[in-house]
Amino acid sequence: MKPSHSRAAGEPTDPDVDLHVPVQRPGTWRSQVSVVAVVALGGAIGASARYGASLLWPTADGAFPWTTLGVNAVGCAVIGVFMVVISDVWAAHRLVRPFLGTGVLGGFTTFSTYAVDIQRLVDADRARAGLAYLGLTLLVALAAVWSAAWATRRIVAWRQG
Repeated sequence: MKPSHSRAAGEPTDPDVDLHVPVQRPGTWRSQVSVVAVVALGGAIGASARYGASLLWPTADGAFPWTTLGVNAVGCAVIGVFMVVISDVWAAHRLVRPFLGTGVLGGFTTFSTYAVDIQRLVDADRARAGLAYLGLTLLVALAAVWSAAWATRRIVAWRQG
């Protein structure tokens, strides 16, 4: 009987996966239904929150997209906090990370809208603003996740100490 996780001849094997460890074996599609469901539910919640932010703070055509920048910064900061809490502090249920990390925060942060915003700025003859937004978003997102993770680790250490 041929295993369901066989690979085609010549297909590369991931060197980080040990198929002798049951958790790392590819599962059936049925085992993934709950993960897909919580990611979809979380994504709907996160995307709805992002949409709400765009309604509260709309960006005029050709204007600098401060709302998208803010949403991405907040989302990245929450990701930084969440990853420290879930990996260092709290033994969470297996569906918490896909629900909150991939679903809610993946739906809330919006790097596709970021790309569209850059295109809109360029189309409005604001290429410099588009370039500034391109770099600023990357810097702000990385700084937000890093500083939030750093601060969370400090707070956790202080509370445990």
